[in-house]
This record gives sequence, C-alpha cells and structure tokens, in this order.
Amino acid sequence: MIKSWMVIGGVAFLIAFASSILRPKDVKWFSRLQRPLWLTFEALIPVIWTFILICGAWSAYIVWERDPGTSNTWFLMGAYAVLEVAIVLYSPVTLWLRSLKAGTIVGGVGVVIGLVLTLVVWQSSGWAALLLVPYLLWSPIGTYTTWEMGKLNPESA
Repeated sequence: MIKSWMVIGGVAFLIAFASSILRPKDVKWFSRLQRPLWLTFEALIPVIWTFILICGAWSAYIVWERDPGTSNTWFLMGAYAVLEVAIVLYSPVTLWLRSLKAGTIVGGVGVVIGLVLTLVVWQSSGWAALLLVPYLLWSPIGTYTTWEMGKLNPESA
C-alpha cells in the first residue's frame, strides 16, 4: 500500500522538478547580474530551499494524517501545492522574463500565500505550522535580495 508520505513527497518532488526546466542562456544572464555585497551565502541557497521544501512536505503530511481525506484536508493539500508552485515559479519566471521585478512579485505573492497557509494550518496543528516557519523566515530574505538586485541591475528590473 502506498503511504501518504510517499504521495505527498512525490507530488512535492514533481512540482519542484517541473521548475528545473531552465535554459542555459537564462542561467548565464542571471549569473552575470550584480549582487549586493552582503550576499555571501548564495552557494547555500539550493540547500536552504531543499530544507524548506522538505519542511513543507512534512507539514503537509502532519496535516493529512491528522484528518485524512476530508474536504478541509484536501483543500489544505491544494494550498500546500499552490505554495510550492509559487516557490518554484520564482526561477523560471525571473529567468524566462529576464525580470527581477517579476521575481520580486512572485516572491512577494509566495510570502503572502505562506503566511495565510501557516495561519490556517496553525488552527489544526502547531507542529505543522512550525514546519512552515523556515519558509516564512527565508522567503522575505530571498524576495528582498531580488529587489536589491533589481536596484543594482536597473536594465533587468
């Protein structure tokens, strides 16, 4: 029998994998952009996002196991999927449009979705909500970084 954590993890992986379709010329464009001097942790960003996505999937698992199969739980699973789509859309939207402003908007929308989801999840599970806190802490940093990069690269803003 397929376990719920396998399905949740599989869906999370598929959503994340779908965003990895990036053109080399777009990645090259992004790598040439100026960055703020304080951005010394850029190499850790993929590790940080991997951790955040794992925490999000774990949070979804807790919510599912608390009340499996109900319409409210299915709604929350949809909200988790929407949040992950917002997270992983950052790179393709920013790179394909070559627009840091678009990336900042996607990041900001993700922050709002994450905050609303956390507040809703908090009502059913404090642990599940706590697992969304890394996203709530990190996402504004990423969004702010993109906004700062837009100021340093006005031609790409």
